[in-house]
Amino acid sequence: MLGYLLTTMSRLLGNEEELSAYPFAILAILLLALLNYRGVLVTLSVNFVVTGFAFLTIIALFLGMQGWNPGAATEFNQLASSMDSGLPYGWIGVIAAFQFGMWFYLGIEGTAQAAEECRSPSRSIPLGSLAGIMTLIIAATITWYVSAALLPWQYLGTAVTPLFDAAQLTGSGFLVWLLMLGTMAATLASANGCINDASRAWFAMARDRYLPEWFGAVHPMYRTPFRAILFLVPVAIAFAILPLLLDNPTLLATVITFSILSGLLTYMFMVVNMMRFRQLWPMGSIHRAYTLPVHPLPALVLGILSAMVFFATFLGYGTTLWSILVFYLVASVWFVLRRFQYVDRDTQFTAPLPRPRGY
Repeated sequence: MLGYLLTTMSRLLGNEEELSAYPFAILAILLLALLNYRGVLVTLSVNFVVTGFAFLTIIALFLGMQGWNPGAATEFNQLASSMDSGLPYGWIGVIAAFQFGMWFYLGIEGTAQAAEECRSPSRSIPLGSLAGIMTLIIAATITWYVSAALLPWQYLGTAVTPLFDAAQLTGSGFLVWLLMLGTMAATLASANGCINDASRAWFAMARDRYLPEWFGAVHPMYRTPFRAILFLVPVAIAFAILPLLLDNPTLLATVITFSILSGLLTYMFMVVNMMRFRQLWPMGSIHRAYTLPVHPLPALVLGILSAMVFFATFLGYGTTLWSILVFYLVASVWFVLRRFQYVDRDTQFTAPLPRPRGY
């Protein structure tokens, strides 16, 4: 995506030479890692500004193409009048696309990783999570509407930067430049969020001794998990440039699918954990700062959606699905046989909870 945007920007400036994305991608990751190294306040403040700018560019494109006027959307009218051609694989194709819909929401649960670095976690974490979900719902809906309105559905299946491509069809040079900058901002915000979430998750596992304790060190001045951040920098660079070096778009899709499935396994465990927690500590047995309404309906819905995404992944990336399941199975066996002996279970369960029911 970065290489495509840089090349297009170069051509708009009158330069026909194709720019290399490697130095820009590496420099962006290093700068984002430096932000995370200096502290979560700076990191998330920059992410807030960058994401806000990207969100405003989507709104500007919607206004620029008169999104409130369906009659001005030629491609959308053609799609609506011929849903058979718009759904070449039928509704099974819609289900197969579920995993990419889930990709929008990966990372929302990562806001909890910054709880210890927040001034008021009880206020900041719920506010940040709900604001993030609302932003994604609005931005994703407008992105779908604008892209389907201006671009043929045949092209949307292979589009790397649909909003930027849609802006080029409006004939407005201002919108083209605005959406180019907005797409770059969205890319940087996503990368920054990934570095922030991954390093904090790595730190949390190290602190509980699921990983070597060395990664759980906190910087004496910035109070950040600096070793986890520095360790993950080359990993992030490798994931960023390998698809470019190998000129293999399928590899990028495989990497994205791998991350989706990793999150999906976490969601499946959440279903079991929500059921199990309510069983061990029923209502009235402990003080609850928050009570999940209409339990267990949200957990059941989460389980159904996760199962559908597993099935969707099997339809499009069956080999990747089996590969990751084998990977986590082998990793689990290794953890039980080799790593579990180092886990300090006494330091994990420090919450002042009464004895669970049945124990």
